[in-house]
Amino acid sequence: MALDLSELVAVSHTAIVTQECQEGVIGARSSLPDLAAAGEAVGMVGNVARLVAAARSAGALVVHCIAERRTDGRGANRNARIFRYAEKAPVQLLVGSEATRVVPEIGCEATDLVVSRLHGLSPFHGTELDWILRNEGIRTLIAVGVSVNVAIINLSFDAVNSGYQVVVPRDAVAGYPADYVEQVFTHTLGAVCTLTTSNAVIEAWN
Repeated sequence: MALDLSELVAVSHTAIVTQECQEGVIGARSSLPDLAAAGEAVGMVGNVARLVAAARSAGALVVHCIAERRTDGRGANRNARIFRYAEKAPVQLLVGSEATRVVPEIGCEATDLVVSRLHGLSPFHGTELDWILRNEGIRTLIAVGVSVNVAIINLSFDAVNSGYQVVVPRDAVAGYPADYVEQVFTHTLGAVCTLTTSNAVIEAWN
């Protein structure tokens, strides 16, 4: 039986978790231009911005998960192609740099929390995210950001394995190519998450 969305995303137990919505990933200085273009094509940044603004207004927790890299590369993975690309990318996600800042359209307010990582592909692995969410009484995550190819899948599986409900607004995440993203929605994320839209979540909060 399908869960009622209003109950599932009630602000008392829901957090919106943005994944790598940062300048060096989806911003004007992206080191992954194909991914940034895919996000632009579906209006992802605008939809995430609307969701985050609605969350703040409704009193839901907002958590920004960002990827960072030390100038010396210490602590970073080197065991997959994606990490080796990041090591040589023209835009480096250096700690404290412009590339690690949340894109201005979404912004980071004083009430938001920021969780950074040097390691891995998931914001759950080796960070304080799980404990922070539990301390705030969170049971449902609304996962937004990039990418459907890798990190959104990681975030969703790690959250489900940790006992959370996961909601994914289809128009607030991005990946590429577009037909692959639709396959992931149908055959992977649809099996473990509640797929919806940004408007539906905002209406539930209203």
